[in-house]
Amino acid sequence: MCCTGDDLVRVLATLSNPHRVRVVAALAGGRNYVSRLARELDISRALLQVHLKKLEAAGLVSSRLELSEDGKAMKFYEVNPFSVHLTPEFLASAAETLTIEKGSPR
Repeated sequence: MCCTGDDLVRVLATLSNPHRVRVVAALAGGRNYVSRLARELDISRALLQVHLKKLEAAGLVSSRLELSEDGKAMKFYEVNPFSVHLTPEFLASAAETLTIEKGSPR
């Protein structure tokens, strides 16, 4: 999942939001569709969609559109397997591949 310093920064930035951590935790129990997930997390579907898009852009979750038995389109999300083991050595290695310039805002 994380191969470069830029990937690591993107993943850590994505997971720095408590809502997104809760979404990943909820999806760790299995795939789910947006409406049910929003109810379970007690957040609006609109807010959930924002967080799901960011998680998907970072490669942490993936989605698939499916038709229900009554023909209704439902978007299901699931967690992509990932692991980040942070050590000083890993961070030193990742820092060597950063393309973000020092001192520039992200």
